[in-house]
Amino acid sequence: MASAVVAGLLAMLLAVPSAVGNVWLERRVMSIAHQGGEFEAPSSTYFSLRRSVKRGADMLEIDVHGTREGNLAVIHDATVDRTTNGSGRVGEKTMAEIRRLDAAYWFVRGRNAIKGEPASAYPFRGIRTGDRPPPRGYRRADFRILSLAEVFRRFPKIPINIEIKGNADTNQASFNRNADLLAALMNRTRRRNVIVVSFNQAAVDRFHSQAPQVDIAPGITGVAGYFLAGVRPTEGTVAFQVPTKFNGIQVASPDFVSRAHHDGYAVHVFLDAPEEENVTVYRELVDACVDGIMTAFPTKLERVFDIEGLIRPGLPGFDPCAGASG
Repeated sequence: MASAVVAGLLAMLLAVPSAVGNVWLERRVMSIAHQGGEFEAPSSTYFSLRRSVKRGADMLEIDVHGTREGNLAVIHDATVDRTTNGSGRVGEKTMAEIRRLDAAYWFVRGRNAIKGEPASAYPFRGIRTGDRPPPRGYRRADFRILSLAEVFRRFPKIPINIEIKGNADTNQASFNRNADLLAALMNRTRRRNVIVVSFNQAAVDRFHSQAPQVDIAPGITGVAGYFLAGVRPTEGTVAFQVPTKFNGIQVASPDFVSRAHHDGYAVHVFLDAPEEENVTVYRELVDACVDGIMTAFPTKLERVFDIEGLIRPGLPGFDPCAGASG
């Protein structure tokens, strides 16, 4: 009896219709600036986000944590310690307190946020606090932590990939709170050029239940179910966001991309380490017909796109694999 129930549930999952009219399949291949390109400029600051767009990024990838009063701060970590001159959990601070911090304090070019280097290694330290002038065309405030609402206002036409974060992998309550805050914000805006994702599948599902009009990408369990057994992810899914490999297994293979495209899903690939950010990997992903590459080095990726002559017209994206998928 139990096996029959399981089989029935699996059949229902497999019967979920594929994405129809998926605009994210029409934008490939996008350069997606991960944290605005955190190895080229201070993570997720307006300076890094604007800089990456000016250098050719088609989409911005950011992370969000809820502040004490319920705003959404754009920062990767649950604490401010790694990237700023402050300390403590984001969820225990107000947005006003977080904005005062220097988000470029520990940034080292080509290495992200690194502590313990000579003062000369930190090219943007002190701009936020007025101890040194900003680069031409920028302000002191461009080197602080932003709210998600500010990112929406400043980049109204640039697609945004938003990852729901939590305080720790085991702290489901923090994922739930951040999912709730994000859903509430999305329900107050007409913004639709957005994909919401989280490694935590429960957070994705919770968000989707409250803001079903917003496109999503599945968490680890959703990706694994599709990759290993062909189980369709939550309705509303438009893309799979995957590493090149997981535990030595090739994930972003041409076969996986072709299968996802056939089923109506885009494939965005995030690069786990600086060692993957090279011409060989970029070209392999383009040849595999992926729809987007999440890069910490947007200038480097754009240079490869230029060398290959892959210039994106009109809307973000070019399609070197037109007619090759499905």
